[in-house]
Amino acid sequence: MATATGLFFLRTSAFSFTSKRHSVALFDNKVHSFRLRAANIEGSEIEGKEEVGISEKKKIFVAGATGNTGKRIVEQLLAKGFAVKAGVLDIDKAKSTLPGQNPDLEIVKADVTEGSARLADAIGNDSDAVICATGFRRSLDFLAPWKVDNFGTVNLVEACRTLGVKRFLLVSSILVNGAAMGQLLNPAYVFLNVLGLTLIAKLQAEQYIRRSGINYTIIRPGGLRNDPPQGNIVMEQEDTLYEGSISRDQVAEVAVEALLHPESHYKVVEIVARTDAPKRSFKELFGSIKQH
Repeated sequence: MATATGLFFLRTSAFSFTSKRHSVALFDNKVHSFRLRAANIEGSEIEGKEEVGISEKKKIFVAGATGNTGKRIVEQLLAKGFAVKAGVLDIDKAKSTLPGQNPDLEIVKADVTEGSARLADAIGNDSDAVICATGFRRSLDFLAPWKVDNFGTVNLVEACRTLGVKRFLLVSSILVNGAAMGQLLNPAYVFLNVLGLTLIAKLQAEQYIRRSGINYTIIRPGGLRNDPPQGNIVMEQEDTLYEGSISRDQVAEVAVEALLHPESHYKVVEIVARTDAPKRSFKELFGSIKQH
């Protein structure tokens, strides 16, 4: 699997050569278009649709596909022309939650806490990228954030390395590095870390991703809303935003657009929505963020 897939179109046209006695036609006048998939080519976009040649949709594996954000990512990927492999804990729930009867949607069992080997089997050798939209379920298990948001994410990264999948997107959170930002007393930072040090677990996973060598985009949204978008997306450098909210629909949109824009490669982006923010293209938004 490649960070991004390069497309080459080789066209053979009719030509002939002439001897003293006769002409031999080597190829007819029909032009054939072939799509070749090149592995390990970085810097190009992952495209959902091909307008030329033989069409083959890119398949994206989504972990946490039945979550409030994950299901929106699945819906938007399908709308953009991608094929989706939805990794879920409950197959029956997924069938009632995700778009039914869609030939581009495959649902598979995937528990990020069960180790990288099983995840590699779920992801398979046909996935072009992985999006992690998992999140722990609130319970009396104070280790749940670490099992899911830390070790679970690490397991996904290791599965990608095993399979050769080189494009990885993580939906994280603003304030994960709140201590370094001087936000130790920020109510959101305090509240989320009371629940099993959730933000610290996410930060540890982010750091693992950045050391792994995989082509990543880490998306840190503000407070998540289930209602439709209100305002335009504001995208900032890591460790910049410490307040604000955003619709889950917009978070899903950012995740999908990150697959289409090489300007998002090897970057951590923080996002919120503001009614007074100007409308900017995703190329401009991702391009405004520096790599680290």
